[in-house]
Amino acid sequence: MSTTEPAKELTPLELARTAFEKAFEHRPDFLSRAPGRVNLMGGHVDYNDGLVLPVAVDLEVAVAFTPRDDRHIRIYAESFDETAEFDISELTPGSVGGWAAYPAGVAWAIAKADLPLSGLDAAVASNIPIGSGLSSSAALEVAFAAAFRQVSGLELPELKLAQLSQAAENNFVGVQCGIMDQVAAACALPGKALLLDCRTLGIRHVALPSGVRIVVLGTGIERQLRDSEYNERRRECAEAVKRLSAVDNDIRSLRDVEAEALQSLLRHLPPPLDRRARHVVGEIERVQLAAAALEASETERFGELMFASHRSLRDDFQVSSDELDGLVELARQAPGTVGARLTGAGFGGCTVNLATAALVDDFLDYVMENYHRLYGREADEFITDAARGVTVEKVGW
Repeated sequence: MSTTEPAKELTPLELARTAFEKAFEHRPDFLSRAPGRVNLMGGHVDYNDGLVLPVAVDLEVAVAFTPRDDRHIRIYAESFDETAEFDISELTPGSVGGWAAYPAGVAWAIAKADLPLSGLDAAVASNIPIGSGLSSSAALEVAFAAAFRQVSGLELPELKLAQLSQAAENNFVGVQCGIMDQVAAACALPGKALLLDCRTLGIRHVALPSGVRIVVLGTGIERQLRDSEYNERRRECAEAVKRLSAVDNDIRSLRDVEAEALQSLLRHLPPPLDRRARHVVGEIERVQLAAAALEASETERFGELMFASHRSLRDDFQVSSDELDGLVELARQAPGTVGARLTGAGFGGCTVNLATAALVDDFLDYVMENYHRLYGREADEFITDAARGVTVEKVGW
C-alpha cells in the first residue's frame, strides 16, 4: 500500500519567483518581501499624530524582480494573472488603477522626491487576504519600494521607504491612510511590537510576553477603504481639531489634547465630533499604558486595555460591526484569552487576539464554533508570532 504526500504549498517568495519565470522566461535577480500587520493597540490615532503599537505578521507580499536599463516597468500579478505596464515619466495620479496603482504610486512618489529611478520587470505574489484589515496594500507598497531602491542603487533607510509608500497611497491611490501600516511593514522586528510615535516617527521595539500567541480572526466580510467611512473619520478628526484650536491655539492635532483637559474641551464639540475626540485622546493614553504594561510583564493589564480599546472604537469612533463585536465578546468568554479588539480601519475585517499559547486550540474551538452558530458563516483564522519587516535578497543560481 502506498501513500501520497500532500503537495507542499508554495510560499509567496516561491510563487513570485515561479511567476516571474513564467512571465519573463528567465530567472529574476532579486526577491523582496514585506509583511502584513496587525495593530495591537492604537486604532485610528496614527493620522492624529498619536502612538500606535503594531506587529508584523507571518503573511507577506513577495516581489521577484530584475532591473531594466530604461524607465519602463512591467509587473505580473500572480493572484490575478494580469500584467501591468507603464513608464515612470508618464505616471500621474489616476493614470493607473486597480492593484497596479500601488506599485505605480510608489514609483511616482520616488520620482517626485527627485530620486533617480530605474525601471524593472517584476512578478508579485501574496498570501495576505485583500480587504481583511491586515494591510496588504502597505505590504505591496513597501515590497516594491525596496525593489525600486535595489534596482536604482538608492541609499534609503527603511523608515524612508515607509514614508514614500505612504505618499503613494495618499497622493496617488487616493486613500488618506496614516503611516503606521507602512512603518510596520518596513521596520518591524521578530518577537516585538513596534511602538511608533506618528508625530516624530520615533520607534521603540517592545518585547511581547512569552507564552502567548497572536490570533487574527476574520469576520469573512471584506472591507474596502474607498467605500467605507474611513476618510469621513479623518475629516471629523480634522474638524474637531479646527474647533479646538480656536479655543486653544496650542492644539494642532488631537495628540495635543491632554487627557486631563479633555472633559472641559468636549463642550466645544458637537456630536459626533465629541465622541471622535474622546476616542482618540483616550486611545493615545491606552497605547502608552499598554507599552508600559508589556515592559513590566503585566500581561493581564495589557489584555484589559485591548478590551477597553475595542469598546471605544465601537461606541465613540463607531467603526465596528456586529460581527466584529461578536468575535470580541466570544474571545472574552473563551479559554486562554488575554485580550481582543478590532484591528485595522474596522467596518468589517479582523480582530486581533492575544491567547495563552497552551490554550490556543481551545480558544479557537470555542470562538469558531460559536461564531458559526451566531452568524451562519465561518470565521477566518490565523495564528502568528511577531514577524520581521521588509527584506531583499539576491537570487541564488
